[in-house]
Amino acid sequence: MQKLILSLAVVATLPIFWSAPGAAADRQNGRAMYETYCVGCHGEAGNSIDPTIPNFANGDRLFQMDSQLLESIRSGNQTMPAFRGLLSDREIRDVISYLRTL
Repeated sequence: MQKLILSLAVVATLPIFWSAPGAAADRQNGRAMYETYCVGCHGEAGNSIDPTIPNFANGDRLFQMDSQLLESIRSGNQTMPAFRGLLSDREIRDVISYLRTL
């Protein structure tokens, strides 16, 4: 009986792990978000239109951890708008996943 209860408890917690923030991101959705919100400045395939803007095609900023990139995208900077409230953290993670394929 105890084994059954323990097994049920383990199975009941599995959805928590599958829906955790560290779950795999959706690169296809990331590409769609990138094409909608980022391509205007960062360019097709990550080739930025301005030398002061990170060029993802040559790896600019991609050495950072996902959590750092997530915060940068959320907060924006002098030239990039903040995407907090416009994109969910999940969508931002999708964009980061896509960026890492460029």
